[in-house]
Amino acid sequence: MTFIRHLVLAFVLIPLLLSAPPLRAGLPTSIDDQPLPSLAPMLERAVPAVVNISTVSQIEAADHPLLRDPFFRHFFDIPQERQQRKNNSLGSGIIVDAKRGLVLTNHHVIAKASEIGIGMHDGRTLAAELIGTDPATDIAVLRIPAKDLAALSFADSDSLRVGDFVVAIGNPFGLSQTVTSGIVSGLGRTGLGIEGYESFIQTDASINPGNSGGPLVNLRGELVGMNTAILAPGGGNIGIGFAIPANMARAIMEQLVEHGAVRRGLFGVGVQDLTGELVAAFNLEDREGALVTSVEKGSAADDAGLREGDIILTVNDKPVRGSADLRNRFGLLRVGERVELEIVRGGKQRRLSGIIADPYRDFVRGDRLSPILAGALLGELDRRGGVPAVPVGTVETDTPAWNAGLREGDRILQVNGQGIDSLREIAILLSKAGGLYSLRVQRGDDLVLLARR
Repeated sequence: MTFIRHLVLAFVLIPLLLSAPPLRAGLPTSIDDQPLPSLAPMLERAVPAVVNISTVSQIEAADHPLLRDPFFRHFFDIPQERQQRKNNSLGSGIIVDAKRGLVLTNHHVIAKASEIGIGMHDGRTLAAELIGTDPATDIAVLRIPAKDLAALSFADSDSLRVGDFVVAIGNPFGLSQTVTSGIVSGLGRTGLGIEGYESFIQTDASINPGNSGGPLVNLRGELVGMNTAILAPGGGNIGIGFAIPANMARAIMEQLVEHGAVRRGLFGVGVQDLTGELVAAFNLEDREGALVTSVEKGSAADDAGLREGDIILTVNDKPVRGSADLRNRFGLLRVGERVELEIVRGGKQRRLSGIIADPYRDFVRGDRLSPILAGALLGELDRRGGVPAVPVGTVETDTPAWNAGLREGDRILQVNGQGIDSLREIAILLSKAGGLYSLRVQRGDDLVLLARR
């Protein structure tokens, strides 16, 4: 009878179960009446300040080597215009000042761009104006119309700790408003050969092509870094990404907005990392700091009283983590800024003070040689590498020298195809030719021919 009773119950219950509404599995919206944590509210505030950057650059098509010679073209009266093709690229940017319409991005995102377009979160497309760029830190500043903009606020990136949660926002592979999360994996990363001044935040938040120039934010939605590069031996993301610290980006931005270029000062000191043997010899507690190996005579370091063998422990009361860190610190200081140093000399700690000097204080204005060179600062002839050249200092944007193609750090080797033996000879060569046809310059490790169009 028991078996028959169970069989009857089964026939009754099975139809009831089949007719019942399906059970839905899913995550609870709360636990113990407390809502689950979510990044969504923060992202709703932060994402509108992230923009998509599209650029168009003009690339000259390859032609016969003779046609690249400006003198050949001039002699045979060949038009200076050369066949060009358009190249498009994508990246990300960060609105950091809604009132002024300022957008931060990477230099490599907008390098050589003839047109820069900004895709907004609300669907608008705006044309951007280039305010200034600093290749040494890979930072550029753009301006867009300041109307209905949202902006990210800067956090103090010096307060970051390894293990802090961070979120990367950007447009990888053209996929707009993509968000990835992770932690700070390392701080003060240097020696990567990505930029001239390096002090990267390392993160495992996924960063891919197109993320460049986008923000790395903390859980409050504040800007802690600007995504710049990844380590990808196989060509894909392996969880090692790098971001420029927000404090560095802000300092460079302020100079670019004020001057259109970064006016780096000169301290005149050579340094190296502390080794284990040096730590023991100087009876130091750890290897933080940098050893002074040389002091340039008459430099700001010399005036401050630094000597070879001194160990620099702090700059403006912030610890020095090594020689690369110290070079970054000096490279970001402005001309005329006061520097307070804590050093060790002869086993005793001392404090020294100095003023960052202008590296171009002895340079002359280009317009004193020719109106064509107005806007540039030019130094006396030097013979580094055995080749006479005139060093170029700062070059103001939208000036004749800038439009001729000169940039800070260039070394002028030839003017109109002629070598130069003095600064004054540049003026003579330009006067004889009745104008500028070409400049051959050394730019880093490259030789560049700047042909006047």
